[in-house]
Amino acid sequence: MAQSTDMSELQEAFKKFAIHGDTKATGKEMNGKNWAKLCKDCKITDGKSVTSTDVDIVFSKVKAKTARVITYAEFQKALEELAPKRFKGKSNEEAIQDIYKLVEGKEPANVGVTKVTKAGAVNRLTDTSKYTGSHKERFDESGKGKGKGGREDLVENTGYVAAYKNAGTYDEKAKEK
Repeated sequence: MAQSTDMSELQEAFKKFAIHGDTKATGKEMNGKNWAKLCKDCKITDGKSVTSTDVDIVFSKVKAKTARVITYAEFQKALEELAPKRFKGKSNEEAIQDIYKLVEGKEPANVGVTKVTKAGAVNRLTDTSKYTGSHKERFDESGKGKGKGGREDLVENTGYVAAYKNAGTYDEKAKEK
């Protein structure tokens, strides 16, 4: 029973890496770039016994001649090819189990992803409270954009001149007299 749960975790890891970085991916096939990322993130490549070149060679060996991707079955075959190289001195079965354990439950790491910068000029340029002139009219007091109303002069048929500060106060003044 434990074997089937391990296989589902392995398949889940395969799907997560297969769709990484590709919005059109279904998770049924994995390309070479994602295969290399899986091997690096799951620490299959160690730089000594298994290198990135070994990973590429195994990928080319297990995929179909004209294909650019591998299926889940080919993925398992590729892991089985790398297992004896990664775990030297262990039996073939133990090596395969150990390599499966490295991959199970893992997902792509987002190390080195560019972060939003909030320093110096960028901070000053994106602070709407410091805007002047016509640009100031595009944002409300909280700094949120007004949309189309901030970009175009919308006609108000109120009878008042545009930008008149006391608009709408005529009725109050007439009552006072």
